[in-house]
Amino acid sequence: MSEEKIPQATARRLPLYYRHLNILHNQGKTRISSRELSESIKIDSATIRKDFSYFGELGRKGYGYDIAHLIQFFRKLLDQDEVARVALIGVGNLGTALLHYNFMKKGNTHIEMAFDTNAHKVGTKKGDVPIYHIDDLEKELKERDIKVAILTVPARVSQEVTDQLIKLGIEGILNFTPSRLTVPDHVRVHHIDLSIELQTLVYFLKQD
Repeated sequence: MSEEKIPQATARRLPLYYRHLNILHNQGKTRISSRELSESIKIDSATIRKDFSYFGELGRKGYGYDIAHLIQFFRKLLDQDEVARVALIGVGNLGTALLHYNFMKKGNTHIEMAFDTNAHKVGTKKGDVPIYHIDDLEKELKERDIKVAILTVPARVSQEVTDQLIKLGIEGILNFTPSRLTVPDHVRVHHIDLSIELQTLVYFLKQD
């Protein structure tokens, strides 16, 4: 692998490549060119070639890419053989939907437990995931050694809950709240604001 640091944009595309390569493999396809992959995932072929170039010679000129080889490479790169255990904080409508979906169906990430303050939800299960009271965060997270959390709490408590999670050793947060969280340098936060994404989509539609 190249010593050069991989750009964030490239890193975000790696799971997309891996997923579509598996689809192509299941369809019986054995090799593919960057142009064909571009048509499949709607990313221009120059970007694909640039992304792949960070990892050395993954293909051969005149032949393209061996799909089985790429799948094996990206599986190892993305740690697909190791399940990442995740805690979900906040079992409202969005949190409940995520629990029913869970990520084990689509990859190597699994919501193992959830937390809420609602007495009617605590002690029950959603999508086979147990729901604990928020007061049990420290006990449950440390017992399972969980390092990643999904945040679907009300915005007014998002920073407070984040601070608590960081104290308990959480290193990565997928933030579905509209708040922009303040975290130390060693903690990674990915913000997913569905309302902004929808507004952006509508804006671009109006520009067409």
